[in-house]
Amino acid sequence: MSLPQVVSREEWLVARKELLAKEKEVTRTRDALNADRRRLPMVEIDKEYVFEGRDGEASLLDLFEGRRQLIVDHFMFDPIWDDGCPSCSGRVDQYGNLAHLHARDTTMAAVSRAPLAKIEPFKARMGWTFPWYSSFGSDFNYDFHVTLDEAVAPIEYNYRDKEELEQAGSHDPKGELHGTSVFLREGDSVFHTYSTYGRGTEQVGGTHYYLDMTALGRQEEWEEPAGRATGVPSAGDSGVRYHDDYDA
Repeated sequence: MSLPQVVSREEWLVARKELLAKEKEVTRTRDALNADRRRLPMVEIDKEYVFEGRDGEASLLDLFEGRRQLIVDHFMFDPIWDDGCPSCSGRVDQYGNLAHLHARDTTMAAVSRAPLAKIEPFKARMGWTFPWYSSFGSDFNYDFHVTLDEAVAPIEYNYRDKEELEQAGSHDPKGELHGTSVFLREGDSVFHTYSTYGRGTEQVGGTHYYLDMTALGRQEEWEEPAGRATGVPSAGDSGVRYHDDYDA
């Protein structure tokens, strides 16, 4: 195993400051990228999707749970599988307490093609409490390109068609894949604002990374575009509180 070079504290500090300059550059670049993401136009969803949840049938609007934004984790769980995808499981383990998202008018939900009868036992085994819906029998997974079946819809993943995927080395792409999609609600109208796939779903480092994918962002004063910071708890700071303190 090759370990870092051992140096004096003074030498380490010089190297650390050099790295800090690069980190700050990446942070500024990320902030600009997130601002560009929030400037993306959006598309109205005009198709009726039917999901199955613990309380029965649900529409896409129902998945918002009355909030203004919805983040959907496209969790890989084929109807013929007994368990969900291990990699997706590792991702959703990092959700944390969803009260921080809820305080910013944002709902997180997982959606898979597996029937609810398979989802619920696996969810209980994992000890998860987040909302998880079955899209079995609907076009949802195919329309958002996380289930690839050429007999149902043209192949597309991460904004590449079948030919582009094959050129990139993805031979015979098919089956269940992962992604994250974000929606915004205006009254009873639902709009698709963003989707990311592949390594884009690594952005689950915490509440802020999820909010960075949404149209309203982190809802803090320093963000661009300006004017989207209404409703932030404890205006003037990051807005993060203990999760049981938001009601107060």
